Amino acid sequence: MKNDKLKSQYRINEQIRVREVRIVGDEGSSVVPTRDALNMAHEQGVDLVEISPNANPPVCRLIDYSKFLYQQKKRQKEMKAKQVKVEVKEIRFGPQTDEHDYQFKLKHAKEFLEEGNKVRAYVFFRGRSILFKEQGEVLLLRFANDLEEVGKVESMPSLEGKKMFLYLAPKKAGTKKMSQQARDREAAETEAKEAKKAQAQQASKVESEDEMPANGGLFANAKISADALKKLTEDKD
Repeated sequence: MKNDKLKSQYRINEQIRVREVRIVGDEGSSVVPTRDALNMAHEQGVDLVEISPNANPPVCRLIDYSKFLYQQKKRQKEMKAKQVKVEVKEIRFGPQTDEHDYQFKLKHAKEFLEEGNKVRAYVFFRGRSILFKEQGEVLLLRFANDLEEVGKVESMPSLEGKKMFLYLAPKKAGTKKMSQQARDREAAETEAKEAKKAQAQQASKVESEDEMPANGGLFANAKISADALKKLTEDKD
């Protein structure tokens, strides 16, 4: 079904019924009569594929149609793989959630947002607990405030039946969560690079010191030579 849908998007060979087309390739592009373009495709043993029907004139390529469809399918897969899949994660509270439970859920919500997911937090009012709806609203507003560095509020707390909802969206695109092993490996590689860099700097410093002349260097030697010349002149006088 997917291949049939992809095929229906493009006209090929005799299906192209315009007077002239623009042929594009590695060497540039040129406008030629459609009949000449079909003859070129036949001579090269390929197909004339219309890739941009709305252009004036329509843009075509000389390529094997099966190969063209494969390239398009591969490109679509790559684009889909690059897209960040956004999920909506739910966090549930009671109107009288204790501090330990609140911090536990806050931690998870932060992780969800950092991974690029949305968060739907809600307070569930059971029975007569609906009397504490103001307390639930305060809890959700605190929740939004504690997550302001990683999430933005999409809608303020609103009561729907026995639930009060708050919606949060990530502030930046999600990143794939690294495993502990991957983080340790990255830290080890960084540490090794820093150690190698420090070792190279130390070796360069030692080499520079070894190349320095004795008795204080060139300046000191020049000063000694000048003093000797002065003394020799005084002795002659």
